[in-house]
Formats: sequence, structure tokens, C-alpha cells
Amino acid sequence: MRDDYERLRDIIEAIEHIEKYAAKGPSAFRGDELIQSWFLRHLQVIGEAARSLSATVKNRHPEIPWPKIIGMRHILVHDYFDIDLPLVWNVVERELPELKKQVTAILNELEGS
Repeated sequence: MRDDYERLRDIIEAIEHIEKYAAKGPSAFRGDELIQSWFLRHLQVIGEAARSLSATVKNRHPEIPWPKIIGMRHILVHDYFDIDLPLVWNVVERELPELKKQVTAILNELEGS
């Protein structure tokens, strides 16, 4: 079974995969179904990893909106016909950079203990 450290690494790796194509900008995202699918897949990974984290990690870091991250994963997996692409881009552009910083800090904390 994967531990919290591995799940947090999964989140960082998924963010880095998204960043690779987010650098092309919003028009590339809007115009390319493959980039859209890439983002959606990696956002699902982020949500699944967050869902699988222990309650200890989530409770120690309430500044991270774990329920929202997990909720987005549920929408992407189960309500895929209702996905709001402008909202997805907003999450990628505005939310993921902060999440990456926060998760990196947790990983540094875990490595130090």
C-alpha cells in the first residue's frame, strides 16, 4: 500500500505534468482536446491521491482544501459530461501553483522527521 509520502509525490508529479502544457497558455488549452484530456487525467490523479491520504496529514494541514480537491476528482470521474473547462483552466492557473508549494512543504516536513 502506498504511504502518505508517495501520495504527496503523486500530487507533485501530476502538477508537474500539467505545468508542462499549461505553459502553452489558455488558448492552447481551449483549442486542444488532448491537452484538455491531459489536464483532466492529472487532476484526477491529484484528487485520488488526496482522497487516499491519511486523516493525520489532512488534519495537520487544514489550509489545503482537501474536500474541494477530492470533490473535483469526483466530478471529473463521474460527471464528465458537465465538466466546466474554464473552471478547469482557472484551477490550473490559480490553484495548482499554491497547492504545489503547500505539498512541497509537507514533503520537506516528512523528509525532516
